[in-house]
Amino acid sequence: MSAHPLDNPVWASLNSAHAALARKSGNAARYPSDAAPFVAVGSDDVQAGERAASLVAAGESVCFVGLAPPLSDAWSAKPSLLIAQMICHSPVSVVDGPEIVEMSSAQVADMLALTALVYPYYFRPRTIAMGRYFGIYDGDTLVAMAGERMRFDGHQEISAVCTHPDHTGRGYAQRLVAMLGNDILDSGRVPFLHVSHENTRAKSLYERMGYTFRADIPLLAVKRLAVSE
Repeated sequence: MSAHPLDNPVWASLNSAHAALARKSGNAARYPSDAAPFVAVGSDDVQAGERAASLVAAGESVCFVGLAPPLSDAWSAKPSLLIAQMICHSPVSVVDGPEIVEMSSAQVADMLALTALVYPYYFRPRTIAMGRYFGIYDGDTLVAMAGERMRFDGHQEISAVCTHPDHTGRGYAQRLVAMLGNDILDSGRVPFLHVSHENTRAKSLYERMGYTFRADIPLLAVKRLAVSE
């Protein structure tokens, strides 16, 4: 078992703040496929793996973030990756910039268009049900966004931090993350986020903003095989 909810964040979230979204089978749970591609287990045993498999459709690709069970021949898997989990305990300065707007379901098409360019796969039509999302517009075009995803036990993940390729270098991501992180801290929660070690630009930005490395979290991408595969 994981020592801290942050070590198994999807499981922790689906068993607390996001319980209403959870689809569960025994010691396994997942988000609906139109909300997020995440499945989780509460223990790393064969039975948990079987339960997880029962929640995933044949041919569907999902990810374990943190704890993963032994995988049977019902799955194909890519090599597990370690992603940096970072947390922040102190408010940061919010740089000046354009107006920040809170996104609503009426703007999901704008969010999907932006994430399709720079944050594909993870953002879905109902991801906005997981938390608050904020954006910056240039005219009618959404050019930057960030929002809340996993949430549990006094912790809140910041996710979907992205900027349109034509609008990078203007501090939009920094402005959004600072505003959102400060608001999370004001609510008595601790903001955390996940970033690839290969994304050195983003990782350096978060470090400059006061986010510190907490742990490497395994990210395992898997596909539930059809019977014929």
